[in-house]
Amino acid sequence: MKCPFCSHENDKVVDSRESKEGESIRRRRECLQCGKRYTTYERIDEVPFMVVKKDGRRERFDRQKVLNGLMRACEKRPVSIGKLEQIVNEAETFVVDSPDRERTTSEIGELIMDRLKKLDKVAYVRFASVYLDFKDVKEFMSELNSLLKPQEGAPDKAPVRKQ
Repeated sequence: MKCPFCSHENDKVVDSRESKEGESIRRRRECLQCGKRYTTYERIDEVPFMVVKKDGRRERFDRQKVLNGLMRACEKRPVSIGKLEQIVNEAETFVVDSPDRERTTSEIGELIMDRLKKLDKVAYVRFASVYLDFKDVKEFMSELNSLLKPQEGAPDKAPVRKQ
């Protein structure tokens, strides 16, 4: 906190009190350089984090909505809820770290698809089919083929039997 009198950055808190409504904290501070006292208030940052939809609409980031989508994609798959929570946390951090306090759904979707691709290919395809809004089977097959290509060049990992 900069002193409003001398702009020195070091101070000490002399007194702290919560407001009656509990929405802010009032702090009396004393500058360690000039000795003058001043008051500061701390309030909860209530500017919401926003998501910009494909059609340009903006809505609040809803981590539960992201988690629900991931749970649908991972239904009957061997993916723990802890891993899904981790992906949601990464998506939320991505939005929170934005300088404009907003991200596009395509940015968030790409991040989620990247994590799902590494975690479970079937869940990735399920999520991508909804997120990428495939228009026909050809688009869907193209995505599946691109998913399979890296595996085609990999050496066969069949177990070697000893005789």
